[in-house]
Amino acid sequence: MINGPILVTQRLILRPPGPEDFEAWAEFSADEETMRYLGGVQPRAVAWRGLCSMAGAWHIRGFAMFSLITRDTGQWIGRIGPWQPDGWPGTEVGWGVMRSHAGKGYALEAAVATIDYAFDLLGWDTVIHTIDPDNAASIALAERLGSTNQGPTRLPEPYQEFPVDSYGQSKAQWQENRKKFVRY
Repeated sequence: MINGPILVTQRLILRPPGPEDFEAWAEFSADEETMRYLGGVQPRAVAWRGLCSMAGAWHIRGFAMFSLITRDTGQWIGRIGPWQPDGWPGTEVGWGVMRSHAGKGYALEAAVATIDYAFDLLGWDTVIHTIDPDNAASIALAERLGSTNQGPTRLPEPYQEFPVDSYGQSKAQWQENRKKFVRY
């Protein structure tokens, strides 16, 4: 496992990804519905490179998405957190949860923790979420977090053809919006 912070919420453990996550990561990446708005289904070899890319970002940048682990079972159920590869349109907190665990509030719980992390520990001034305009679930989550649609944006290659809107908020806005999530 990569050295990095471990965030613990009521139901989740968020930690840097490691090789022990690969089987679940590959399953996540191969699920058509899960990957519908995340660049499309990825074969196992591409999923491996994705996991390694995330681990590399932790090593080079000191941050990247966390593996999302349930506290009660220790199961890997997704990835969430800060993300800003070269050419990205801003400082993003992004998410992806396995279909079997979607709709249970895990993304909200983890998003609150990782937005806190981005502002408080990484020192970011703003957070964005790049979301396909047809992804109603992610739009609803972004809006529930208090982010607003800032309009269309472009992702760098090889994602430049995917339509995305940028939802976002400043640190000051988050400090006000964060009050809605006292239990997290």
